[in-house]
Amino acid sequence: MREVLSDIERWTAEGKRVAAATVVQTWGSAPRAAGSKMAMTAEGGIAGSVSGGCVESAVFEAGRQALASGKPRLLHFGVTDDRAWEVGLACGGTIEVFVEPLDEATLSAYREAAGSRVPSAVVTVVRGPEELLGRHLYAAADGRVTGSLAPDLDEPAGRAAAQALAQRRSRRAPLKGEPSGQEAEAFIEILAPPPELVAVGGVHIALALTAMAKTLGFRTTVVDPRKAFGNRERFPAVDRLLTSWPDAALREIGLTASSAVAVLTHDPKLDDPALSVALASPAFYVGALGSRRTHEKRRRRLLEAGLSEESLARLYAPIGLPLGGRAPEEIAVAILAQIVQARNSGPAGEQLTD
Repeated sequence: MREVLSDIERWTAEGKRVAAATVVQTWGSAPRAAGSKMAMTAEGGIAGSVSGGCVESAVFEAGRQALASGKPRLLHFGVTDDRAWEVGLACGGTIEVFVEPLDEATLSAYREAAGSRVPSAVVTVVRGPEELLGRHLYAAADGRVTGSLAPDLDEPAGRAAAQALAQRRSRRAPLKGEPSGQEAEAFIEILAPPPELVAVGGVHIALALTAMAKTLGFRTTVVDPRKAFGNRERFPAVDRLLTSWPDAALREIGLTASSAVAVLTHDPKLDDPALSVALASPAFYVGALGSRRTHEKRRRRLLEAGLSEESLARLYAPIGLPLGGRAPEEIAVAILAQIVQARNSGPAGEQLTD
């Protein structure tokens, strides 16, 4: 959702009504994952994508119709349909897309998620009785729930949202109310906090790494107590610059499951305290610069300092994918590629969405 939120905000500030299209299920080689978003206005504004270009024109027309009628629609595109060839989805995939007028409550939920460090979910009825289509329930990982689908569907919807949040995966879910037996299908869209990159060490690699990370939507932080390296002249564009000792700085930040930490100083006095905190945190990625030989020495030091083998197994070292680059910018590309790889894969290699 983050990729289209700025366009939506601009359109609503201009007084335009907005429709949102969401991929709610895929089969086969569909080009975009569940949760992918496209937003549109009746005047012709388009942002985002639900298919990489295959079905956008048909989805845009459905969005205009939804804005005119006020009614949401569930669209199905697949290679077994004559319409698949008409709209260009001939690559072997099948997708379902839910198109709805975007209301203020849902837009507020997206705004809040964009600025929060707590994951949340939007539960939307995509199939069922007509009067329920497009109804929303909003659930945060800290237990807050707002909105309503129907009195006897809210409890099962809340349970399904909690499960999806635990798995960090957007998903389709059947709902059945008790005692009425009312049934519906919902799409649970996970709104993950913006990813955060913390570079420990204001070295040359960090200059390129933080600049590249911002283009991918990461919030960026540089930590370095050395004034020659940790200053605003070197890093004018980072979101946060901390000049305290690395272990204290990382505790101040409060690393979460959306955090990636790249330890780059190549100095044990700075690297080791940072790694001790980062590897004990929920950060999804922790990497450290240095050769294999350097890493073996580091590993022994951290074990002697009390870090467990299990924690050390989380460390990406030597840092970055083995792309063979030596220039700081090339090393930064290798590090960021590895961070993206780690972020998009769950414990068993499952693709994650935000």
